[in-house]
Amino acid sequence: MSDDVKQESFDEFKCSFAYGSRTDLNFKFLAGLPDREAAEFFRDLLWKLGDVLDDGQFERLVDHVYEWQVHAYAGEGKWTYANGPFTPLRKPLSESRLVLMSSSGHFVEGDDPEPFGIQNMSQEEAVKNMLKFIRSEPMLSRIPVGTPKENLKVRHGGYDIRGAQADPNVVFPHELLLDLEREGRIGELARDAYSFVGACSQRRLLKRSGPEWVKMFQEKQIDVALLVPV
Repeated sequence: MSDDVKQESFDEFKCSFAYGSRTDLNFKFLAGLPDREAAEFFRDLLWKLGDVLDDGQFERLVDHVYEWQVHAYAGEGKWTYANGPFTPLRKPLSESRLVLMSSSGHFVEGDDPEPFGIQNMSQEEAVKNMLKFIRSEPMLSRIPVGTPKENLKVRHGGYDIRGAQADPNVVFPHELLLDLEREGRIGELARDAYSFVGACSQRRLLKRSGPEWVKMFQEKQIDVALLVPV
């Protein structure tokens, strides 16, 4: 090997998927695994890939990645609380006014929040600006319920958005809630839903933005908020 080519350790390799040279947010969990476990993940992945070549059952690859994601992210995080306030519903859900709020990073085309003053920020730029996002106050986007899929945009440096682009309902279930309203399971769905980038300053979210949003919902006579974390 040439002297000017830097050798890469296995630790550097597995960490390169988390905001590194090989950034792929589906596999950023590898950075949190010990080398031994990360090696086990790749060994079993290749073994299962060999089986897929024989029988074409790709589902086992999806299951394998999912199981390791669960394993890597298990345990208590920094923002974990032993208890919290409990507010019981004052009336049945079928008689309540519900609002949808998601931390998925959705917004309506033509109403871009333009984080950090950057126009038409791409997903790649969002990933590169991740540290700025997690230090900043969240920006809330208003989204009329029923906005056509082609007019919904999503940008978030904390997760792989390809699934959300293919079907917004996986993280922003506005169409599903409309179905529940038609079935009478929900009394009324507020015609404005909301989304923000969950990778933000958690202290500012808890101390300032969150209370302001609660006050806004109260003024809109919202009974229930469905929070979809990403």
